[in-house]
Amino acid sequence: MRVIGIDPGSRICGWGVVEESGGPATLVHVDSGAIFADTKKALSDRLQYIYDELRRVIVTYRPQEASIEEVFYHKNARSALTLGQARGVAVLACVHEGLPVYEYSALQIKQAVSGYGRADKEQVALMVKTLLRLPEVAWEDAADALAGAICHLNSYRLARAERRLAHKGR
Repeated sequence: MRVIGIDPGSRICGWGVVEESGGPATLVHVDSGAIFADTKKALSDRLQYIYDELRRVIVTYRPQEASIEEVFYHKNARSALTLGQARGVAVLACVHEGLPVYEYSALQIKQAVSGYGRADKEQVALMVKTLLRLPEVAWEDAADALAGAICHLNSYRLARAERRLAHKGR
């Protein structure tokens, strides 16, 4: 199973591709990065750029599913609206490429990666580095995206194990 995690943003959109390989306990970092939209351009142009670049990443790495962080509540309504638009573009890029999209709260993602739902960004990045055996800590936005992919793979494995147990109980 190969998953793309996406940390949406209207200026920086992080992405990370993780694969379960060689058994359920082996997670492999395929690639990760960030899409940097030109802040001097109109929001519509930045959203188009993010959409196009995410589709390019999806076509290049061929993930089977996508993980994206759910919308969180923000004090600034304008920022929340802009983030929602960037998130919508990310979801659309995934759907356009035929990927099912799974959503997780920030709390779920942090819990899955660090064991603590209130972990800070540095703790999450260090755990991503450890879990994926990376030589260095990933760029912040890419680390968040990788954490989302790890969260989904962990959830997928758990659901698969529950189905097996339910099937044996019949």
